[in-house]
This record gives sequence, C-alpha cells and structure tokens, in this order.
Amino acid sequence: MNSTVLIESFAEFARSKNIDRPTMMSILEEVFRTMIRKKYDDDSNFDVILNVDQGDLEIWRNREIVDDNSEDIWDFDKIPLAEAQKIEPDFEIGEQVAEEVKLEDFGRRAVLMARQTLIQRVKDLERDNLYQAYKDQVGEIVVGEVYQVWGREALILDKDENELVLPKGEQIPKDRYRKGDTIRTVVHRVDVINGTPKIILSRAAPAFLERLMEQEVPEIFDGLITIKNIVREPGERAKVAVESYDERIDPVGACVGMKGSRIHAVVRELENENIDIINYTDNLELYIARALSPAKLTSMKINEQTGRVSVFLKPDQVSLAIGRGGANIKLASRLVGMEIDVFRDAGDFEEDIALDEFSDEIEGWILQELKKIGLDTGRAVLAVSKDDIVRRTELEEETVEELFRVIRQEFEDGEETDSDVAPRAATPRAQTPAEPATDATADETEAAPATEPTAEASTDEEPQQPVAEPGKNEEAPNSGAAQ
Repeated sequence: MNSTVLIESFAEFARSKNIDRPTMMSILEEVFRTMIRKKYDDDSNFDVILNVDQGDLEIWRNREIVDDNSEDIWDFDKIPLAEAQKIEPDFEIGEQVAEEVKLEDFGRRAVLMARQTLIQRVKDLERDNLYQAYKDQVGEIVVGEVYQVWGREALILDKDENELVLPKGEQIPKDRYRKGDTIRTVVHRVDVINGTPKIILSRAAPAFLERLMEQEVPEIFDGLITIKNIVREPGERAKVAVESYDERIDPVGACVGMKGSRIHAVVRELENENIDIINYTDNLELYIARALSPAKLTSMKINEQTGRVSVFLKPDQVSLAIGRGGANIKLASRLVGMEIDVFRDAGDFEEDIALDEFSDEIEGWILQELKKIGLDTGRAVLAVSKDDIVRRTELEEETVEELFRVIRQEFEDGEETDSDVAPRAATPRAQTPAEPATDATADETEAAPATEPTAEASTDEEPQQPVAEPGKNEEAPNSGAAQ
C-alpha cells in the first residue's frame, strides 16, 4: 500500500466521522512518528510533510556529517562521511544531509498496522467527542429520529447521526414508535461501558416535564416562576409545585395559560398525561391539602417525627384523594415528602350499612364493581350520582337504578324499626383505621388488615370510618387538572 492510497482512505474515513482537518493532520503525523520511533528509536531529527488533499506524504531524515573514524557515528543524528558521499559525492564533514525515507521502507506489516492505528484513533476520538458533547447536556431536551425499535429499547439518531438509546423503562407506556419518527426526549444520563459512552434518553423522567414547561411558559424560562418539585406517574398523572417571585404573577394561571393553551401543549407531548399545577407554600397543612387536589379535606393530623400524615375526608371525596390505582395519593406523598394515610370521615352519618350486607339482594359482581371505585357502604353509594357510577363502572343504567332502590329501601326500613332494631352500621370497622392508602395496590381483592387506633386519635372524637381498598378506586374527573 503506497502513501497516497493510505492517506486518501484515512481522510475519507475521518471526514465520514466529522473529524476536522487540523485534528486529522495531527492524528496522521502522530501515527507516522510512532512508526519512525519503532524503526529508528528517535524521531526528533525527522520531518513529516503531509498534504491530505492530494494524498502526499514525505518523510525526511536529517543528519550531520562526521568523520568516518569519529566516535559520534553511532548517534541517531550523525552520518559518516563515506555514507553521506554515497548520497551526494561532494558532501563534506559538518554539512547537513536530508535523506528521504519512503513509506515502503518501513515494511508492509508496519504500514498495515499504521492503517489500523489511524482508524482506531479516529474511533477513540469519535467516542470522546460524543462523551464531551453529552456529558454537559444531562437534563436537556434533544430531538432525534427513531432508527430502530426493539423490545427493550429504541435506537435514536441525533442530528449528527450519533446513536442514542431510549430504554423501555424510560418511555411513556402509551408511546408507540416507528422508524423515521421524530421525537423529543431528555438526556437522562451518560454511561461509559468498556470505554464506550452510552447516551441514555428518557421521556418518563421529571426533568422532561420540567424542560417542556420551560419551553411553553416564558415566566419559568425567565426565572420569574420556579418549579419547586415535580413527581410523575408517566402517562397517567403528574403534580408540579410552582412558586412565583413576583406577587403580580399567578404561578398556576401562568403555567396553565389562557384556556389551558400552555399546559395543553405539554399534555399532548406526554400522551394526555393529567397534570396538576399546585401553588407551593411553606405552610405544610395547606401544601398537603393542595397536593391532594381535587379532593377536599375535612381535617388532618401531622406527625413530623414519623413523617406520616392522617387526612380525613367525606366519603364522596375518598376516591378523588386516592385516584385511579392509588396514583393521586402516591404522587401527593412524594410531592410533600411524607406518607399520607387516608381515612373516611363518618361524623356526618348516624348510620351506615356495609355493601356486603346487601349480598342477599344484590349480585356479588355488582358489589365488586362498586368496591373498585371506592364505594363500600350504602351511604357512600347514595352520595354519588347515578350517571357517575354508570361512567366509572361497567354497570348499566337500569342496574344502577335498581341498586339505588334496594339501598334506599334498606335505609327506610332501618329508620322505621330504629327503636326496636340496633343500627347495622359497621361500628367496629368505623373505629379501626385501615392500612395507609399509599401501601395498597391495584391488584388487591381484600381489605387491608386493621390496626389499633393510633395515639393521635382521641377517644372523644367521633369514630372515623376507614377507606376501602385504595388500589381499587378510580378517580372522578378533575376540573382543576389538565386533561
């Protein structure tokens, strides 16, 4: 392989990797000087002349002429007079000799090794450039094109055709990609595996939502509004606590925009993820109440030592506080940094009847449908409208009407015989708080085991009825959240 072919092939490879000319020249010279050192032990008296555009390479060896009997003839930069006169007959002692060294003089093996070294140096440089380009972009949005989709991850190409990875766990569950799609993601982290950088992208990280809001809300970008905290269940729900440094600016209104114009752009990007914008406050009780929106609390007890909060709600607000699959209560707990336990406030009801006691008149599968949305007592069912039950369950309208008739009839019969028959309210259950809602899962089929009343619950207070299985509750429409 001659020098022209070697340099041209390397230059073409370097250009395909977006290596600039000065860097390419530096790599070439360094590789050739390495070849010289291997053959001659020292390269300080060699000149390497390159012309990348023409593919030219010249290597010149410079030495000083000394007497044949001199002790310096073995120095790397000295040449005996007799040997110098073979190059040019009229050379004399003390003159400088510049002798051209051909690439072929190094041997075929050395030339092939140089070619492999050149390619490896370019690849190393490419990896280093990729790492340097993305190590400072963690948390920033990048736009890429889907190149390949696998079961566990998707391969994304950026504008420079660098390969980035979007793992399945960092995707929004509703995301569906095809080759050629353009997507926005956030740089989640940069891993180095065996010296090779691996750029991990994410669409499920809170930072992605934060960057999207910065793009849509100028006040956040300008620093007039600060995002204090973000928690997400990707594709389902998110809560964002914001604070304004300007009293004239409403942070929630600014983030939502006129008729929701700003937040809707973010919601569409996140596959219709519900986003609750909350006004941050240092008042912990008020902050917790806002975090549990859209549910309305009647009271709460905070134990800062254990990091737990007991909140009490009316029966019709319990399902709102818990949310579908317990998402709302989990996000609220993460937002405020405390575990939140939800209890049903039964103080307004003199008597209630557990749904299980209607099993002789109502089919079991109907009772299970009601329990899935957090309705486990007769009065809890009557507190919800018929249309709402039809919408949130698989029950038909005629079935719901019959259900209401049976429950109302039971309460009417109970009132008529109140003086003779003891109330059928589940009093022992009303005095025993259930397991915290945040610990329930959507797959549970039995109520959580009861525990003894905590020290905070006073015996003089009216009994509190525990919530049903949180995991089986579905959330009612939230007028204050972006849909």
